[in-house]
Amino acid sequence: MNLADQNILFISRANFHGGAENVILQLCEIFNPLVNKIVVCAGKGFDQKALEKLHIKFYEIPDIEKKSIGTILTVSKTLRHVVKKEKITVIHTHHRMAAFYVSLLGLYRNRIFINTSHNTFYNKIKLTQFSYRHAHLIACGEMVKKNLGEIFNLHDVTAIHNAVKKFAGPVAPDLTLTALHDKGYFLIGNIGRLTEQKGFEYFIDAMPDILKRHPKTKFIIVGAGELEQSLKERVARRHLEQDVIWLGFRKDVQNVMSQLDLVVLSSLWEGLPLTPIEAFSVGRTVVATAVDGTVEIIDDGINGYLVPPRVGNVIAEKSVELAENRNKLEQFELAAQEKFQKEFSFETFKDRFIKYYEEL
Repeated sequence: MNLADQNILFISRANFHGGAENVILQLCEIFNPLVNKIVVCAGKGFDQKALEKLHIKFYEIPDIEKKSIGTILTVSKTLRHVVKKEKITVIHTHHRMAAFYVSLLGLYRNRIFINTSHNTFYNKIKLTQFSYRHAHLIACGEMVKKNLGEIFNLHDVTAIHNAVKKFAGPVAPDLTLTALHDKGYFLIGNIGRLTEQKGFEYFIDAMPDILKRHPKTKFIIVGAGELEQSLKERVARRHLEQDVIWLGFRKDVQNVMSQLDLVVLSSLWEGLPLTPIEAFSVGRTVVATAVDGTVEIIDDGINGYLVPPRVGNVIAEKSVELAENRNKLEQFELAAQEKFQKEFSFETFKDRFIKYYEEL
Protein backbone atom coordinates (compact mmCIF):
# COMPACT_ATOMS: atom_id res chain seq x y z
CA MET A 1 0.00 0.00 0.00
CA ASN A 2 1.00 3.63 -0.46
CA LEU A 3 1.24 4.74 3.16
CA ALA A 4 0.77 8.45 2.45
CA ASP A 5 -2.80 7.86 1.20
CA GLN A 6 -4.03 5.84 4.17
CA ASN A 7 -6.43 6.72 7.00
CA ILE A 8 -5.81 4.13 9.73
CA LEU A 9 -8.24 3.14 12.49
CA PHE A 10 -6.88 1.24 15.50
CA ILE A 11 -9.53 -0.49 17.62
CA SER A 12 -8.98 -2.11 21.01
CA ARG A 13 -10.88 -2.89 24.17
CA ALA A 14 -11.84 -0.62 27.04
CA ASN A 15 -10.35 0.25 30.38
CA PHE A 16 -6.92 -1.35 30.37
CA HIS A 17 -3.25 -0.49 30.45
CA GLY A 18 -1.13 -3.23 28.99
CA GLY A 19 0.79 -4.66 26.10
CA ALA A 20 -1.85 -4.04 23.42
CA GLU A 21 -2.24 -0.40 24.39
CA ASN A 22 1.52 0.02 24.33
CA VAL A 23 1.72 -1.50 20.84
CA ILE A 24 -1.03 0.80 19.54
CA LEU A 25 0.78 3.85 20.90
CA GLN A 26 4.01 2.65 19.30
CA LEU A 27 2.27 2.15 15.95
CA CYS A 28 0.73 5.61 16.24
CA GLU A 29 4.18 7.09 16.73
CA ILE A 30 5.62 5.10 13.82
CA PHE A 31 2.88 5.76 11.26
CA ASN A 32 1.71 9.23 12.27
CA PRO A 33 4.28 11.01 10.07
CA LEU A 34 3.88 8.49 7.23
CA VAL A 35 0.11 8.30 6.67
CA ASN A 36 -2.67 10.79 6.03
CA LYS A 37 -4.53 10.18 9.29
CA ILE A 38 -4.71 7.94 12.37
CA VAL A 39 -7.80 7.45 14.55
CA VAL A 40 -8.13 5.31 17.70
CA CYS A 41 -11.31 3.71 19.10
CA ALA A 42 -11.07 2.28 22.62
CA GLY A 43 -12.46 2.68 26.12
CA LYS A 44 -12.00 5.63 28.45
CA GLY A 45 -9.12 3.84 30.19
CA PHE A 46 -6.94 4.28 27.11
CA ASP A 47 -4.05 6.74 27.40
CA GLN A 48 -5.69 9.65 25.61
CA LYS A 49 -3.01 12.12 26.70
CA ALA A 50 -0.43 10.21 24.68
CA LEU A 51 -2.69 10.45 21.64
CA GLU A 52 -3.22 14.17 22.19
CA LYS A 53 0.53 14.74 22.04
CA LEU A 54 0.52 13.13 18.61
CA HIS A 55 -2.63 15.05 17.56
CA ILE A 56 -4.48 11.78 17.00
CA LYS A 57 -8.27 11.75 17.27
CA PHE A 58 -9.84 9.44 19.86
CA TYR A 59 -13.37 8.00 19.93
CA GLU A 60 -14.56 6.35 23.13
CA ILE A 61 -16.50 3.09 22.95
CA PRO A 62 -17.86 0.83 25.71
CA ASP A 63 -15.91 -2.25 26.75
CA ILE A 64 -16.19 -4.51 23.71
CA GLU A 65 -16.01 -7.62 25.91
CA LYS A 66 -19.44 -6.83 27.38
CA LYS A 67 -22.26 -8.62 25.58
CA SER A 68 -25.26 -6.47 26.56
CA ILE A 69 -27.61 -5.27 23.82
CA GLY A 70 -26.83 -1.67 24.74
CA THR A 71 -23.09 -2.23 24.36
CA ILE A 72 -23.47 -4.03 21.04
CA LEU A 73 -25.66 -1.28 19.61
CA THR A 74 -23.43 1.54 20.85
CA VAL A 75 -20.19 -0.05 19.62
CA SER A 76 -21.74 -0.86 16.24
CA LYS A 77 -23.13 2.63 15.77
CA THR A 78 -19.86 4.30 16.80
CA LEU A 79 -17.66 2.16 14.57
CA ARG A 80 -19.89 2.67 11.53
CA HIS A 81 -19.87 6.42 12.20
CA VAL A 82 -16.09 6.64 12.62
CA VAL A 83 -15.30 4.58 9.53
CA LYS A 84 -17.60 6.72 7.38
CA LYS A 85 -16.76 10.14 8.85
CA GLU A 86 -12.97 9.63 8.93
CA LYS A 87 -12.91 7.89 5.54
CA ILE A 88 -10.98 4.96 6.97
CA THR A 89 -8.97 2.87 4.50
CA VAL A 90 -7.13 0.58 6.96
CA ILE A 91 -8.62 -1.03 10.09
CA HIS A 92 -6.18 -2.60 12.53
CA THR A 93 -7.78 -4.37 15.48
CA HIS A 94 -6.01 -5.45 18.67
CA HIS A 95 -8.61 -7.59 20.35
CA ARG A 96 -10.68 -10.58 19.29
CA MET A 97 -13.99 -8.78 19.92
CA ALA A 98 -12.79 -5.72 18.01
CA ALA A 99 -12.17 -7.98 15.01
CA PHE A 100 -15.58 -9.57 15.58
CA TYR A 101 -17.33 -6.21 15.19
CA VAL A 102 -15.38 -5.43 12.02
CA SER A 103 -16.45 -8.77 10.53
CA LEU A 104 -20.03 -8.58 11.81
CA LEU A 105 -20.58 -5.09 10.41
CA GLY A 106 -18.78 -5.79 7.14
CA LEU A 107 -16.39 -2.89 7.75
CA TYR A 108 -13.57 -4.84 6.10
CA ARG A 109 -15.19 -4.44 2.67
CA ASN A 110 -13.15 -2.19 0.37
CA ARG A 111 -10.61 -1.67 3.15
CA ILE A 112 -7.46 -3.35 4.38
CA PHE A 113 -8.23 -5.25 7.60
CA ILE A 114 -5.41 -6.25 9.95
CA ASN A 115 -5.57 -7.92 13.36
CA THR A 116 -2.79 -8.33 15.88
CA SER A 117 -3.21 -11.16 18.40
CA HIS A 118 -1.56 -10.43 21.73
CA ASN A 119 -2.37 -13.63 23.62
CA THR A 120 -2.91 -17.33 23.23
CA PHE A 121 -6.49 -18.61 23.49
CA TYR A 122 -8.18 -22.00 23.58
CA ASN A 123 -11.86 -21.06 23.65
CA LYS A 124 -14.55 -19.60 21.36
CA ILE A 125 -13.13 -21.30 18.29
CA LYS A 126 -16.03 -20.50 15.93
CA LEU A 127 -16.18 -16.87 17.09
CA THR A 128 -12.45 -16.47 16.59
CA GLN A 129 -12.53 -17.98 13.12
CA PHE A 130 -15.44 -15.71 12.16
CA SER A 131 -13.69 -12.64 13.59
CA TYR A 132 -10.39 -13.23 11.82
CA ARG A 133 -11.41 -14.80 8.51
CA HIS A 134 -11.18 -11.55 6.51
CA ALA A 135 -8.11 -10.15 8.29
CA HIS A 136 -4.41 -10.12 7.58
CA LEU A 137 -3.15 -11.71 10.79
CA ILE A 138 -0.19 -10.66 12.92
CA ALA A 139 0.92 -12.55 16.03
CA CYS A 140 3.05 -10.87 18.67
CA GLY A 141 5.28 -13.95 18.82
CA GLU A 142 5.87 -17.43 17.47
CA MET A 143 3.85 -19.15 20.21
CA VAL A 144 0.82 -16.97 19.46
CA LYS A 145 1.25 -17.78 15.76
CA LYS A 146 1.40 -21.48 16.59
CA ASN A 147 -1.70 -21.13 18.75
CA LEU A 148 -3.67 -19.53 15.91
CA GLY A 149 -2.68 -22.37 13.59
CA GLU A 150 -3.15 -25.36 15.88
CA ILE A 151 -6.27 -24.28 17.77
CA PHE A 152 -8.09 -22.10 15.25
CA ASN A 153 -6.75 -23.48 11.94
CA LEU A 154 -5.55 -20.00 10.90
CA HIS A 155 -2.26 -20.28 9.03
CA ASP A 156 -1.67 -17.06 7.08
CA VAL A 157 -0.06 -15.37 10.09
CA THR A 158 3.03 -13.15 10.39
CA ALA A 159 4.89 -13.01 13.70
CA ILE A 160 6.25 -9.59 14.71
CA HIS A 161 7.73 -9.41 18.19
CA ASN A 162 6.58 -6.70 20.57
CA ALA A 163 9.25 -4.20 21.58
CA VAL A 164 9.96 -1.33 23.93
CA LYS A 165 12.12 1.73 23.61
CA LYS A 166 15.39 1.65 25.48
CA PHE A 167 15.13 3.65 28.70
CA ALA A 168 16.87 6.96 28.11
CA GLY A 169 16.94 8.02 31.75
CA PRO A 170 17.94 9.68 33.88
CA VAL A 171 16.59 7.53 36.70
CA ALA A 172 14.09 9.35 38.88
CA PRO A 173 14.76 7.79 42.29
CA ASP A 174 11.82 6.34 44.17
CA LEU A 175 12.46 7.37 47.76
CA THR A 176 10.96 4.17 49.19
CA LEU A 177 13.17 1.94 47.03
CA THR A 178 16.24 4.07 47.69
CA ALA A 179 15.71 3.82 51.45
CA LEU A 180 15.37 0.04 51.26
CA HIS A 181 18.55 -0.29 49.20
CA ASP A 182 20.39 1.92 51.68
CA LYS A 183 19.39 -0.56 54.39
CA GLY A 184 20.83 -3.45 52.36
CA TYR A 185 17.63 -5.04 51.10
CA PHE A 186 17.49 -7.10 47.90
CA LEU A 187 14.44 -5.85 45.96
CA ILE A 188 12.34 -8.31 43.96
CA GLY A 189 9.59 -6.79 41.84
CA ASN A 190 6.56 -8.12 40.00
CA ILE A 191 4.93 -5.76 37.50
CA GLY A 192 1.58 -6.16 35.79
CA ARG A 193 -2.18 -5.90 35.99
CA LEU A 194 -3.52 -7.44 39.18
CA THR A 195 -5.59 -10.06 37.36
CA GLU A 196 -5.81 -13.84 37.27
CA GLN A 197 -3.56 -14.00 34.21
CA LYS A 198 -0.53 -12.57 36.02
CA GLY A 199 -0.54 -15.17 38.82
CA PHE A 200 0.45 -12.77 41.61
CA GLU A 201 -0.82 -15.20 44.25
CA TYR A 202 2.02 -17.58 43.42
CA PHE A 203 4.52 -14.76 43.76
CA ILE A 204 3.06 -14.09 47.22
CA ASP A 205 3.25 -17.80 48.04
CA ALA A 206 6.98 -17.73 47.23
CA MET A 207 7.71 -14.90 49.65
CA PRO A 208 7.94 -16.86 52.95
CA ASP A 209 10.43 -19.32 51.42
CA ILE A 210 12.55 -16.47 50.08
CA LEU A 211 12.55 -14.68 53.44
CA LYS A 212 13.60 -17.84 55.30
CA ARG A 213 16.69 -18.17 53.11
CA HIS A 214 17.39 -14.51 52.37
CA PRO A 215 15.79 -12.35 55.09
CA LYS A 216 17.12 -9.05 53.70
CA THR A 217 14.53 -9.07 50.91
CA LYS A 218 11.60 -6.80 50.14
CA PHE A 219 8.95 -7.41 47.50
CA ILE A 220 7.70 -4.66 45.20
CA ILE A 221 4.33 -5.06 43.46
CA VAL A 222 3.64 -2.59 40.66
CA GLY A 223 0.18 -2.54 39.13
CA ALA A 224 -3.54 -2.21 39.71
CA GLY A 225 -6.53 -4.38 38.95
CA GLU A 226 -9.59 -6.19 40.20
CA LEU A 227 -7.65 -8.61 42.42
CA GLU A 228 -5.84 -5.92 44.41
CA GLN A 229 -7.90 -6.34 47.58
CA SER A 230 -7.82 -10.14 47.57
CA LEU A 231 -4.05 -10.13 47.00
CA LYS A 232 -3.56 -7.72 49.90
CA GLU A 233 -5.64 -10.06 52.06
CA ARG A 234 -3.43 -12.96 50.96
CA VAL A 235 -0.37 -10.97 52.03
CA ALA A 236 -2.00 -10.22 55.40
CA ARG A 237 -2.87 -13.89 56.04
CA ARG A 238 0.81 -14.71 55.62
CA HIS A 239 1.81 -11.81 57.89
CA LEU A 240 3.86 -10.23 55.10
CA GLU A 241 2.52 -6.68 55.33
CA GLN A 242 5.92 -5.27 56.33
CA ASP A 243 7.67 -7.12 53.50
CA VAL A 244 5.52 -6.04 50.53
CA ILE A 245 5.49 -2.54 49.04
CA TRP A 246 2.54 -1.71 46.78
CA LEU A 247 3.42 0.98 44.25
CA GLY A 248 0.14 0.86 42.32
CA PHE A 249 -0.10 1.58 38.62
CA ARG A 250 3.00 3.31 37.26
CA LYS A 251 3.68 4.65 33.78
CA ASP A 252 7.44 4.83 34.46
CA VAL A 253 7.87 1.05 34.56
CA GLN A 254 11.42 1.04 33.19
CA ASN A 255 12.42 3.72 35.68
CA VAL A 256 11.07 1.57 38.54
CA MET A 257 12.63 -1.62 37.15
CA SER A 258 16.05 0.03 36.98
CA GLN A 259 15.85 0.42 40.77
CA LEU A 260 15.04 -3.25 41.43
CA ASP A 261 17.50 -6.12 41.78
CA LEU A 262 15.37 -8.84 40.21
CA VAL A 263 12.05 -9.07 38.35
CA VAL A 264 9.57 -11.93 38.66
CA LEU A 265 6.87 -12.71 36.08
CA SER A 266 4.42 -15.23 37.54
CA SER A 267 1.90 -15.32 34.66
CA LEU A 268 -0.35 -18.29 33.95
CA TRP A 269 -0.53 -17.44 30.24
CA GLU A 270 0.94 -14.78 27.96
CA GLY A 271 1.22 -13.79 24.34
CA LEU A 272 4.57 -12.07 24.22
CA PRO A 273 4.80 -10.22 27.54
CA LEU A 274 6.35 -6.76 27.72
CA THR A 275 7.53 -7.11 31.32
CA PRO A 276 10.66 -9.19 30.60
CA ILE A 277 11.44 -7.07 27.54
CA GLU A 278 11.20 -3.92 29.65
CA ALA A 279 13.38 -5.55 32.29
CA PHE A 280 15.99 -6.56 29.72
CA SER A 281 16.00 -3.02 28.32
CA VAL A 282 17.27 -1.66 31.66
CA GLY A 283 19.66 -4.53 32.29
CA ARG A 284 17.56 -6.51 34.74
CA THR A 285 17.09 -10.24 34.63
CA VAL A 286 13.84 -12.13 35.19
CA VAL A 287 12.58 -15.28 36.90
CA ALA A 288 9.47 -16.12 34.85
CA THR A 289 6.95 -18.87 34.35
CA ALA A 290 7.59 -20.92 31.21
CA VAL A 291 4.32 -20.09 29.45
CA ASP A 292 3.62 -19.30 25.82
CA GLY A 293 5.68 -16.41 24.41
CA THR A 294 7.72 -15.87 27.56
CA VAL A 295 10.01 -18.71 26.46
CA GLU A 296 10.81 -16.71 23.29
CA ILE A 297 12.33 -13.96 25.42
CA ILE A 298 14.07 -15.69 28.31
CA ASP A 299 16.83 -18.20 27.64
CA ASP A 300 16.82 -20.40 30.73
CA GLY A 301 20.09 -20.21 32.63
CA ILE A 302 21.53 -17.59 30.28
CA ASN A 303 19.66 -14.33 30.77
CA GLY A 304 17.11 -15.45 33.37
CA TYR A 305 15.32 -18.49 34.74
CA LEU A 306 12.17 -20.22 33.53
CA VAL A 307 10.02 -21.97 36.14
CA PRO A 308 6.75 -23.94 36.05
CA PRO A 309 3.55 -21.90 36.49
CA ARG A 310 1.56 -22.11 39.75
CA VAL A 311 4.59 -23.27 41.76
CA GLY A 312 5.72 -20.67 44.27
CA ASN A 313 8.55 -22.70 45.80
CA VAL A 314 10.45 -22.84 42.46
CA ILE A 315 10.12 -19.08 42.09
CA ALA A 316 11.62 -18.87 45.57
CA GLU A 317 14.48 -21.25 44.77
CA LYS A 318 15.62 -19.38 41.66
CA SER A 319 15.16 -15.95 43.22
CA VAL A 320 17.29 -16.86 46.23
CA GLU A 321 19.97 -18.36 43.98
CA LEU A 322 20.38 -15.03 42.19
CA ALA A 323 20.12 -12.98 45.37
CA GLU A 324 23.02 -14.92 46.86
CA ASN A 325 25.16 -15.15 43.72
CA ARG A 326 25.75 -11.61 42.47
CA ASN A 327 28.30 -12.75 39.86
CA LYS A 328 25.72 -14.96 38.18
CA LEU A 329 23.14 -12.18 38.46
CA GLU A 330 25.48 -9.75 36.69
CA GLN A 331 26.20 -12.29 33.94
CA PHE A 332 22.47 -12.76 33.37
CA GLU A 333 21.97 -8.99 33.24
CA LEU A 334 24.60 -8.53 30.54
CA ALA A 335 23.07 -11.34 28.49
CA ALA A 336 19.64 -9.79 28.95
CA GLN A 337 20.81 -6.47 27.51
CA GLU A 338 22.34 -8.25 24.52
CA LYS A 339 19.10 -10.14 23.82
CA PHE A 340 17.10 -6.91 23.99
CA GLN A 341 19.31 -5.11 21.49
CA LYS A 342 19.27 -8.02 19.07
CA GLU A 343 15.59 -8.97 19.03
CA PHE A 344 13.31 -6.58 20.92
CA SER A 345 14.46 -3.05 20.18
CA PHE A 346 11.98 -0.43 19.00
CA GLU A 347 14.01 0.13 15.84
CA THR A 348 13.59 -3.52 14.80
CA PHE A 349 9.85 -3.38 15.58
CA LYS A 350 9.46 -0.18 13.53
CA ASP A 351 11.24 -1.58 10.47
CA ARG A 352 9.20 -4.78 10.51
CA PHE A 353 5.84 -3.02 10.76
CA ILE A 354 6.56 -0.46 8.06
CA LYS A 355 7.66 -3.25 5.72
CA TYR A 356 4.54 -5.30 6.58
CA TYR A 357 2.17 -2.41 5.84
CA GLU A 358 3.94 -1.46 2.63
CA GLU A 359 3.71 -5.01 1.30
CA LEU A 360 -0.05 -5.34 1.82
